[in-house]
Amino acid sequence: MLIGAVADDLTGATDLALMLAAGGMRTIQVMGVPDDAHRLEDFDAVVVALKSRTIPAAEAVSLSVAAARALRAAGCRQLIFKYCSTFDSTDEGNIGPVTDALMAETGAAVTIACPAFPTNGRTIYMGHLFVGQQPLAESPMRDHPLTPMRDSNLVRVLQRQTASKVGLIPFPVVHQGAAAIRTAIAAAARSGERMLIVDAITDRDLREIGTAVADMPLITGGSGIAIGLADNFARAGLLAPSPPPRTIKAPPGRAAIVAGSCSQATRTQVKTAIEAGLPALRIEPQALADGRQTVEAVLDWAAEQDPLHPILVYSSDEPEAVRDVQSVLGRAQAGELVERSLAAIGMGLVEAGVTRLIVAGGETSGAVVGALGVAMLEIGPEIDPGVPWTRALDGRDLVLALKSGNFGAPDFFIKAWDRLA
Repeated sequence: MLIGAVADDLTGATDLALMLAAGGMRTIQVMGVPDDAHRLEDFDAVVVALKSRTIPAAEAVSLSVAAARALRAAGCRQLIFKYCSTFDSTDEGNIGPVTDALMAETGAAVTIACPAFPTNGRTIYMGHLFVGQQPLAESPMRDHPLTPMRDSNLVRVLQRQTASKVGLIPFPVVHQGAAAIRTAIAAAARSGERMLIVDAITDRDLREIGTAVADMPLITGGSGIAIGLADNFARAGLLAPSPPPRTIKAPPGRAAIVAGSCSQATRTQVKTAIEAGLPALRIEPQALADGRQTVEAVLDWAAEQDPLHPILVYSSDEPEAVRDVQSVLGRAQAGELVERSLAAIGMGLVEAGVTRLIVAGGETSGAVVGALGVAMLEIGPEIDPGVPWTRALDGRDLVLALKSGNFGAPDFFIKAWDRLA
């Protein structure tokens, strides 16, 4: 194994796995801490999907270190800690604490933190993260129900999470290329800085960064940080790149979409799908809580729809409506209720003959995949940047598209099926 990755949520893991596969690496995604390192040795890259983004920091550290040890036992030469391109976290963690623990595990004296993903509008300039043309703190991420991001300065955000000194490799250095970046990293390490936010506004920047960190035992960031990593191993004669797939063979059966994300991108995708005529049913948390809506009733509705067309079940809603529900049911309770219900709906749909399933939202994807018992995923073709089709490798004949809430074009739910053979 050349690259082992620990991702803090399921869709983020899929996003990174797609990037590595696009670089020509034989890549597989594993759900949870692997229990048999020998099963992983035949792959160029293995991405472990955890559900550690919003759990207590100590638990996130424990899971992440366990995953890293399994990957290192399988021989990985470089470890990636992958988190969201919008740096989703709170002032208590979990990016800083997990990075500290993985640095200790790998013996890394210094590492980088670069969540940039320019293709999806995530760029970093002078340490400030932008979402499209908006600073992070002015973007819709400001109102995220679990990790509201109210500071665009990633140096400040990360420094609040760690006792390690955080520094910055600014854009004028990055623009000079890999050699300048390597020199700046070495100088920062000599000055006692251990975690370095690295600016990036284009894919070229990410490729130069990738070249510069070829010898680092640990790197951290969003999926974009992987853009140049496969090339390092190819240059070293350790990798013979293989072309990424353009389609994936899907089993016969019904198609469905389960959307739990309340991000602006997913809300737009839901609206576009409904306007295009997809049969859709909204899940209402308050109705679930008081019994006016049940999983069984949703599955009955699904069974009545035309089997030749995809159906959409969604709980996505505007931030104000989410806050209203949380004020009545409680923030954690509302989220758990919706996740549990959508997981049961996803399982029920598959048991009723759905073999082609899109799930929108990291938390929702984790809940649905967990309910289905899917343990490993083969990475298929890209639908939109950061989102591929995947195939379950645990005996179920099932293809899945697990979409981060923030990713995908407005017509994602309509066009995704075109990548299936």
